[in-house]
Amino acid sequence: MDDRYVQQFKKGALEMILLSLIGRGETYGYAIITELNRSAAVLGYAKEGTIYPILYRLAPAAANGGVKKYYALTPRGTEVLQELTAFWGNYTDCVNGYLAAYRKTEEAT
Repeated sequence: MDDRYVQQFKKGALEMILLSLIGRGETYGYAIITELNRSAAVLGYAKEGTIYPILYRLAPAAANGGVKKYYALTPRGTEVLQELTAFWGNYTDCVNGYLAAYRKTEEAT
């Protein structure tokens, strides 16, 4: 499989994944990266240079004592995550419908 397709899927879902991790409770960057790396077989290894720019863009909370920067969902972040979750459900249902039709065609031949 062409790796560029896989990379595009990963990039497209990463912000939603980060929001869902932050939505579980206040956390910090290293903990997020560690959690992402538990799924490295599918997502690939999370790199600081990829994750932190997204976290900064997602409007992080103020630094806690200057040691670690903690992230928590704002009300707007919660809305965005709910919108992305609804979109993702519709999107995957649509794609799965096309794939199921393809599989039926393949089975018929």
